[in-house]
Amino acid sequence: MSSIFTKIINGEIPAYKIAEDENFVAFLDAMPLVKGHTLVIPKKEVDLIFDMESEEYKNLWAFAQTVAKKVKNAIPCIRVGVAVVGLEVPHAHIHLIPLNKMEDMNFRNERLKLSAEEYSEIQNSIINS
Repeated sequence: MSSIFTKIINGEIPAYKIAEDENFVAFLDAMPLVKGHTLVIPKKEVDLIFDMESEEYKNLWAFAQTVAKKVKNAIPCIRVGVAVVGLEVPHAHIHLIPLNKMEDMNFRNERLKLSAEEYSEIQNSIINS
């Protein structure tokens, strides 16, 4: 059975994509901690990030770095935090979270409920940054 992320990659589930190449995709988190919370994933379905092939792992982080710079340029924040948790979806992924205070990265926080218009506005500002 495919993960929800594989369904996003295959276009079976819509997502607000920020960046994409032949191996990786970045999109806005559907349940964000803060505005601009982005997920970066490999297109190849791998459950654990540390099980990725070494070269693919390095390339994933390079892709995430590029995306994080765009997020930082588009979203008012002190820095972009990084988390690899992976308990909620069995598909390796990196969380990029715009931070203005440490609490912004607390996964126990209530998630934002954004409108389609808000998601589109955030998506466009990151893409065009």
